[in-house]
Amino acid sequence: MKTVVVIPARLKSTRFPKKPLIDILGKSMIQRVYEKCLEVIPKELVYVATDATEISEHCESLGFNVVLTSEDCLTGTDRIAEFAKVVEADYYINVQGDEPVINSQDIKKVYDLISEYNGEIINGYCEIDHEEDFQSVGLPKVVFREDKRLLYMSRAPIPFNKTKEFIKGFRQVCIYAFPKKALENFTQTNGKTLFENIEDIEILRFLELGYDIRMVELSKDSVPVDYPEDLEKVLKILKND
Repeated sequence: MKTVVVIPARLKSTRFPKKPLIDILGKSMIQRVYEKCLEVIPKELVYVATDATEISEHCESLGFNVVLTSEDCLTGTDRIAEFAKVVEADYYINVQGDEPVINSQDIKKVYDLISEYNGEIINGYCEIDHEEDFQSVGLPKVVFREDKRLLYMSRAPIPFNKTKEFIKGFRQVCIYAFPKKALENFTQTNGKTLFENIEDIEILRFLELGYDIRMVELSKDSVPVDYPEDLEKVLKILKND
């Protein structure tokens, strides 16, 4: 069974334009993500999927595998679905292009679990340690069944209670694994689904289409860069390495 790792990247982020090419201590963000993938996955199985020639040319100059997609993709998962029409595989692992300090062992864990959960969609999560993260709209919060299948995901602080006290929470870690057929079905909707659109969380489209999503616990090392100020957290981690 062939599995490839795909890093979706676009220039026109509303919250942080051109962030894949931002310089982080001498390397672009997309370069740092790609190199993290190479720590655990053979190079011939790692790709960047982008709608921007500027990103494509940058990746090619570094010797990275890159596929140019259209500008019409609604989400990163739509971009991977388009990529899947060009590069044949049984499974596609999505590693977000704005995770420059992602733990490569988390990528490997998802890669290795595909054989155990063959045919299922897999997504990562970790426990939330700080109430600030629990309240942050930038971090999707996760609730799941006892068997770790996803119940719902929201930018709101869930699970919540009448006292408004932070007791326990979990957040999404943006490493996904998709079987090819699920990606094909993902793009058959007429735009984003209701809750996906409201929450701006693309994994909800699968949930709304009736798919089970297997949540797997990963490390707490993930630091998504959604806003320019998030770079300060990344720089602090890199300087302490």
